[in-house]
Formats: sequence, structure tokens, C-alpha cells
Amino acid sequence: MISYGVYKIIHYSGIFLLVTALAAALGRAAMSDGWPEGRDPWSRRLVAGHGAALFLILLGGFGMLARLDVSQGLGLPGWIWAKLGIWAALGAILAARRSSPMAARAVVAVPLLAVLAGLVALTKPF
Repeated sequence: MISYGVYKIIHYSGIFLLVTALAAALGRAAMSDGWPEGRDPWSRRLVAGHGAALFLILLGGFGMLARLDVSQGLGLPGWIWAKLGIWAALGAILAARRSSPMAARAVVAVPLLAVLAGLVALTKPF
């Protein structure tokens, strides 16, 4: 059995990897006027890091929920649904790298959404 602490480390590692991958991908796109797919030599690596990070976030998050005996299925508390929505938005934000102006705005949105997810988890407002 994996402990709560190990799941927390997995979850945080995923968060750090996600923010790093998004910052790198969006920063490169913002500075390059939006490379077409395949032109940026780091594109595949950053997309793979993004996907791996989302997997680690979900694995760690649901592992922690299992250790806390939080009900599963549609009966999840509202704060968990809010965090899932935030992580889905961070998953979709990678598409902003197609446009340089959108990528520049998304670079600002990434840390704000990550902090919002942390605040929701800390305060559990609903």
C-alpha cells in the first residue's frame, strides 16, 4: 500500500512538472510568433512532459482521496470538482501555443490557476 505522503509527493511533482512544461512551451511560442507544429525541436518533449504531469497530478490526487476515504463517483465534494475543472483548463491551455498573443496571456494564467487550485484544496470552500 502506498501512503498518503507518497501520493502527495507524486501530486506535487506533477504540479511542478506541469507548470514547468507549460511555461516552457508557452514561453517559446510567445517569443517565436507561434511555431507551426513540428518546427520547434522541443515541442514533442514539452507535450510529453505536459501529459505525464497531468497523469501524475491525477494519480497523486486520487490516491490521496482514497487514503482519506473520500466518497468516489459523482458524490465527490464540490472542491474536488473545482480542482478537476482547473486541471482540465491547465490541460487545455497548451493549445494556446498556436498563437503568440494567446501564449503570452496564457503564461500569466498558468501560475494563477495553479495557485487557485492550491487555495481550493487548502480552504475546501464547498
